[in-house]
Amino acid sequence: MRVLVTGASGYIGGAVARALARGGHAVVGLVRTASRASALEAAEVHVVVGRVEEPETWAAAAKTCAALVHCAAEAGPRLWEVDGKAIDALLGLASNADQLRRVVYTSGVWVYGSRGAELVDESSTLAPLKMTEPRVVHEKRVLAASAGAVRTIVVRPGCVYGGAGGLPGGWFESASAGGSARVVGTGRARWTMVHVDDLADLYVRAVESPWGGEVFNATDRSRFTLHECATAAMRAAGASGDVELIPVDRAKADMGPVAEAYAFDQHVSSRKATSMLGWEPKHAGFVDGVERYFRAWKAAKG
Repeated sequence: MRVLVTGASGYIGGAVARALARGGHAVVGLVRTASRASALEAAEVHVVVGRVEEPETWAAAAKTCAALVHCAAEAGPRLWEVDGKAIDALLGLASNADQLRRVVYTSGVWVYGSRGAELVDESSTLAPLKMTEPRVVHEKRVLAASAGAVRTIVVRPGCVYGGAGGLPGGWFESASAGGSARVVGTGRARWTMVHVDDLADLYVRAVESPWGGEVFNATDRSRFTLHECATAAMRAAGASGDVELIPVDRAKADMGPVAEAYAFDQHVSSRKATSMLGWEPKHAGFVDGVERYFRAWKAAKG
């Protein structure tokens, strides 16, 4: 199958593009600059340079693809504007095709809000922060477009780790720089997490599946607290300090509203992906493999 992946030079998009290529698919990777092309071309991904919010720079390549996978995310205040324009373009291309087209959209488990020990799944009520409310709107647009020859899927990844590091890379960064890993909140909360390679495998299965109009969570089964994760990161980095706990209010003053999400306590099920896609995460959790995740993060930092 020929597949377009937006954000193919990014952390998630790059892993997805490479996994699809390894699976035998002809992958077209959309990147912003040609300087990021060589690593993808070496992984047998054909690179198209363009901006996701400017479909005229990539629509010709997308028209040749049977699946369109949206992993790009604009950092900064234009995030939702750019995301909306990308959705418009992707759904427009899919609906105007004369063959079956699949669109896979990347969301995230933050749309569930902080739920404590409550086990939530795809049928649970959403409780997003104000900053992530547009994500829910965009999910609904994508799912509503699943009809006829267009089949859409929404993927909600947990906190992604492994490789270049994802959000847990912040623990390695602070531990390496100052001897302490920083955690927002009390440290007792639990993030719901997933290894980047396991996540990429789920995308491959979603692209290859017959399903449409479905949402799939992507989380492993680990239940480590943030304090346990940060302590493990410090150990791997050779740091000897204590975990630094940052009150949410102070973190919000420094980081903005995203700080509240960093203190989320979640338990999110991926049984639906196991049942319908045959997906099983192979990594046991961040703490169990922290030494190799630190080595990978350090190598990626150069």
